[in-house]
Amino acid sequence: MKDLTRYRNIGIFAHVDAGKTTTTERILKLTGKIHKIGEVHEGAATTDFMEQEQERGITIQSAATTCFWNEHQLNIIDTPGHVDFTIEVYRSLKVLDGGIGVFCGSGGVEPQSETNWRYANDSKVARVIYINKLDRTGADFYRVVQQVDKILGAKPMVMVLPIGIEEKFCGVVDLLTRKAWIWDESGDPMNYAIKDVPADMVDDVETWREKLIELAVDQDDAVMEQYLEGNEPSIDDLKRCIRKGTRDRAFFPTYCGSSFKNKGVQLVLDAVVDYLPNPMEVTPQPEVDLDGEETGEFAIVDPNRPLRALAFKIMDDRYGALTFTRLYSGKLSKGDTVLNTATGKTERVSRLVEMHANSREEIESAQAGDIVAIVGMKNVRTGHTICDPKNPATLEPMVFPDPVISISVKPKQKGGEEKMGAALTKMVQEDPSFHMVTDQESGETILKGMGELHLDIKVDILKRTHGIEVEVGEPQVAYRESITKRLEDEYTHKKQSGGSGQFAKIGYVIEPGEVGTGFQFESKVTGGSVPREYWPAVEKGFESCIDKGVLAGFPCLDLKFTLLEGGFHPVDSSAMAFEIAAKAAYRQSLPKAGPQLLEPIMNVDVFTPDDYMGDVIGDLNRRRGMMKSQETSQTGARIKADVPLSEMFGYISDLRTMTSGRGQFSMSFSHYAPCPNNIAEEVIKAAKERQAAK
Repeated sequence: MKDLTRYRNIGIFAHVDAGKTTTTERILKLTGKIHKIGEVHEGAATTDFMEQEQERGITIQSAATTCFWNEHQLNIIDTPGHVDFTIEVYRSLKVLDGGIGVFCGSGGVEPQSETNWRYANDSKVARVIYINKLDRTGADFYRVVQQVDKILGAKPMVMVLPIGIEEKFCGVVDLLTRKAWIWDESGDPMNYAIKDVPADMVDDVETWREKLIELAVDQDDAVMEQYLEGNEPSIDDLKRCIRKGTRDRAFFPTYCGSSFKNKGVQLVLDAVVDYLPNPMEVTPQPEVDLDGEETGEFAIVDPNRPLRALAFKIMDDRYGALTFTRLYSGKLSKGDTVLNTATGKTERVSRLVEMHANSREEIESAQAGDIVAIVGMKNVRTGHTICDPKNPATLEPMVFPDPVISISVKPKQKGGEEKMGAALTKMVQEDPSFHMVTDQESGETILKGMGELHLDIKVDILKRTHGIEVEVGEPQVAYRESITKRLEDEYTHKKQSGGSGQFAKIGYVIEPGEVGTGFQFESKVTGGSVPREYWPAVEKGFESCIDKGVLAGFPCLDLKFTLLEGGFHPVDSSAMAFEIAAKAAYRQSLPKAGPQLLEPIMNVDVFTPDDYMGDVIGDLNRRRGMMKSQETSQTGARIKADVPLSEMFGYISDLRTMTSGRGQFSMSFSHYAPCPNNIAEEVIKAAKERQAAK
């Protein structure tokens, strides 16, 4: 049986271009997993194995790999940094015990760093911080440390200090041991010497070491007492305190280096082993019932307990579907039959593999704490629980954001619809933030995603991976509708011309609900004017209509319906009659309740050199943006604004033109807000023209 105390399930996450994948390559080289380093800018990184990743130099999907350091097994997931693919970060963090947050030494805490950090907080993941690219012009270790504190609200525990900066960066001082690690210029990560602290750094080292000790001893009263009496704690006691504080997320051990130049990564690996928790040290996953309510039971990390595992990623490759799975308790072996609690069906585990990016190694079994891939599972989807059929249980599921942008696609080749449909079905299974629907009236295939790049990549995968050329329609915004007034009304449904008739009368109120409440229904009928058995039919009738508003046919948000009174016929009334009455009442009353169009508003976070700040703010104002904040630093200006999604199409090319290619931005969904009348009129007119054309 494996020793779980020597396991570390970790993720590497950061903003685009902070050096996550390069850092992963160095870790794989140092741990002996690969023998030749592949560079991201050359399209040769091990974990960037998709063609689209190699061409664009960005990570699109998370990649898993396993390696060993100081007799510890590291299961590592390299995640994307681009905002359109944060779903990959979210679902990876859900199954990890610890993480390495990578920050650029010159860029600092960038927009996507904040989003990923927030996801990690939500998932209660312990982290160490690695400030990378200290060899770059404009790098400033101490500034980034301040930003972590100020912008992320996190407490960095500085563990090393850089020796030199920018082109003079050559190593780090380990504050615990007071030793300097200095690398030569050969580029070999193993060519380093451990020396005494440079004379000009002695005072700084003592100052920062004292801060480190004061933070650490807070974690243990006995050690704190000894320290206050003037006894410096031993390194072992300090490490024990740092490990506890890191696990409890009281602070985050902070390191620095240059992954590209192979300097500083060893100390980060040591920190992963020394300070990040093993699977048994994290809060166990709660079990839930079929309604998603917690049962009070937990999946305790123990190989001898019943199987509890979470499928967190589906990937289709040339060998078939791979289901990436985190085992929380129990064991899983080749040939086992497991229960999927989401479908209620059992499936047989035909093969188990350990992944190294897109290559694999067959294994016979896995146990609690492992991250493995199961080959050939047919009905398992992201977020499903796999468990022991004799001891069923469901783990807390994942919640995914709704897409905010859509395009229509159709195959260029005649008769290609079936092939395209099969390919898209596989892609939807792999990515829960990617949706596909067929427009019932026009027969068009609509793809929905998190942003322009997200959908662009999906179309590219259709073309290259599946060999399907498609024609792409203009991007469409996911508008919504709502109402502004409370309206009391009544409706009578009567059809009594010979034979069995239909009769239903309802008096009701339609009103705007609280933001985020969705559809609500309540009955205040007294005295039996509408018998209780017909209330669900009225609710069903109203609920079936909210997917189509009266202005332009967009789904409605946050409506509350209250049934007040009504009337029935002892023979002619039925559930069907009351359902029909509710549907007709919706169509009758909604136009009188002040309907309005809502548009998605995005959180836009722009980084630009100072010289272009005025142009960028002016452009965001023209796009109907509402400024929230602006900050300037040595490296440039950061502007945060709320901007309607409809105004953001093609923004990246405009931003690059404005800033001579140096600007960058991140965008995520914030909320829905009422659309200005002139915009609403255009959207409604276009929607009606599309419907007429169909």
